[in-house]
Amino acid sequence: MAAEIKPIYSEEIISILKGNYSPKVIHDKLEDYHSNDIAQVLEGAEPRLRRKLYRVCDVHMLAEAIEYMEEENAAKCLAEMDIRKAGRVVSELETDTAANVLREIDKDKRDIIIDALDAEARLDIALIASYDEDEIGSHMTANFISISYKLSIKQAMNELVRQARDNDNISTLFIVDDSEEFYGALDLKDLITARSDDVLEDLIVTSFPYVYGNELIDDCIERLKDYSEELVPVLDNNNRILGVITSQNLIEVVDDEMGEDYAMFAGLTAEEDLKEPLSKSLMKRLPWLLALLALGMLVSSVVGMFEKVIAQLTLIMAFQTLILDMAGNVGTQSLAVTIRVLTDENLSFKQKVHLVFKEMRVGISVGLILGSMSFILVGLYLMFIKSQTVLNAFAISGCIGIALMIAMLISSALGTMIPLFFKKIKVDPAVASGPLITTVNDLVAVVTYYGLAWILLLNVIHMA
Repeated sequence: MAAEIKPIYSEEIISILKGNYSPKVIHDKLEDYHSNDIAQVLEGAEPRLRRKLYRVCDVHMLAEAIEYMEEENAAKCLAEMDIRKAGRVVSELETDTAANVLREIDKDKRDIIIDALDAEARLDIALIASYDEDEIGSHMTANFISISYKLSIKQAMNELVRQARDNDNISTLFIVDDSEEFYGALDLKDLITARSDDVLEDLIVTSFPYVYGNELIDDCIERLKDYSEELVPVLDNNNRILGVITSQNLIEVVDDEMGEDYAMFAGLTAEEDLKEPLSKSLMKRLPWLLALLALGMLVSSVVGMFEKVIAQLTLIMAFQTLILDMAGNVGTQSLAVTIRVLTDENLSFKQKVHLVFKEMRVGISVGLILGSMSFILVGLYLMFIKSQTVLNAFAISGCIGIALMIAMLISSALGTMIPLFFKKIKVDPAVASGPLITTVNDLVAVVTYYGLAWILLLNVIHMA
């Protein structure tokens, strides 16, 4: 059965733009396409077609498309538009999107666009822009509905209808008290199905989750995911509602966090994209590479300390990479498990200790299995391929087997304890990235392997 071919709507949109249609006809045809398809055209089309899109699309259509675009590309489009239209488009955006996109625009043009906004939109954008990027308040939107807990069912319905003209996040209504402090939440369905003689307060959920605007994303992201609410209120330090985190906001935050963690695992200081210039890529990669260069030089200097061992037993050099690779692999596995477990902010000290010992048990068990296999296989290889005596062959393979067990035990412990340490000192544990843990484990493996070779092969068996 042939694979289903997905339609490429962006090509159809470009064909419409290139056609000899009037602006009204083009606009009507584009209404049949999803905003994400229009966003793809805005990101990839030539400047001439983008400018035509700016002219034929209304403000709402452009705003919907920009919501699907990368911030850098959205900023580029706003900068290309007529300044008055750009201001109206920004007014239509979710406030968190508007704030993030405006950060990417040159200051002079940004100031002009902000001046074109209405007073309320300027205040909302300024509020969100006041939060750092790692604070949850930077991802909220001011698009929500709040009502007083003292209203009747009929009054609450009238207030919903009034506010819904300007706010489309209406699945959950947020309730405030006389001091405008957050009191609870009300599901839209419960309000619609309520009888006129019901009491509004009986429908309010007062145990609804909430976050504070200046909370760090890392500290509250798991809590938000656990509740799976479409809207979660964001409060100021006086417990008044500043905005809400939507499910879409949450998906974007989680995606950003995963991207950052992935970058750190790869030894980058930040994410990269395909179109990024060489200078930016170098700035993101060089800091970690320089640090790892210093660690690598330390590993090399440690190897140099064992030059007498290597000079007398040159054969053992052939198996150095075996020890280094296996120790690094086990350490990286423990690191990945630990960072995944640490997403639970409620992890107790006892559970952390259990995690360390569990990973060490895994490390020693794997080391016993692979060390035993190495003892047999390497010993046979040295006997039959390298023509070593039985004693020499199995003395070397025994040294390799023991070194594997010890290196894997220590590497699994380090792969667990290093991210735990970073978490303790309030540093993202993903900083304990693959390159870092691998280099540290190289150091452990080198000392273990050559140290054992010096003790067992030279001083005990006297193989030299």
